[in-house]
Amino acid sequence: MKIKLSHAQHIANKIAIDIFKSGLVTLNKGLEPVAKIAEDLIVEDVQKETALEQKVSEILEENEDEMEFQRVDRKSMFWLIKKKLAKEYGVVLSYEDRYNDLAHRILQTSWKGNLLDYSVSENRAKNIIYGAIEEYLQNFEGIEEVVAEKISHYKKKPVQGSEEYDLIFDKLYEEELRKRGMML
Repeated sequence: MKIKLSHAQHIANKIAIDIFKSGLVTLNKGLEPVAKIAEDLIVEDVQKETALEQKVSEILEENEDEMEFQRVDRKSMFWLIKKKLAKEYGVVLSYEDRYNDLAHRILQTSWKGNLLDYSVSENRAKNIIYGAIEEYLQNFEGIEEVVAEKISHYKKKPVQGSEEYDLIFDKLYEEELRKRGMML
């Protein structure tokens, strides 16, 4: 599943919390610095993929007439071009491989910055981070549904997409994350 930019901070917080709770990794300077490293690396990864997808869209737009003449499926062509340019943009297309690499980079950057130490194998420490990413991605849609359900019970229902709705949604979303132990 694809990470959205708006979820980067939440995933980073979950990573820091899961590392702390694991008992296998020692945080030398607290949760926040590790969460910041994780967020920065997640944002960087999402931005790389966004840049790649923008380039692919530009290429498709430039060749729209030819694709229409040849009756080429836009979705298939998008994927083929994305696959071809992925390496140039530093994007790993397999989400499992991408999140594994991301977990490794978060662990290494945090360790090199003396933010954490671990006495278990590097792979085991990395898997804590990978598991946090996976768990968040598996649960965020359910959390969004819970929040939407709560908002639907408001006497004065805010209009979906309005600033008021977004503020209420964000507040309730963060409350739900806290209840589930996924927020600092």
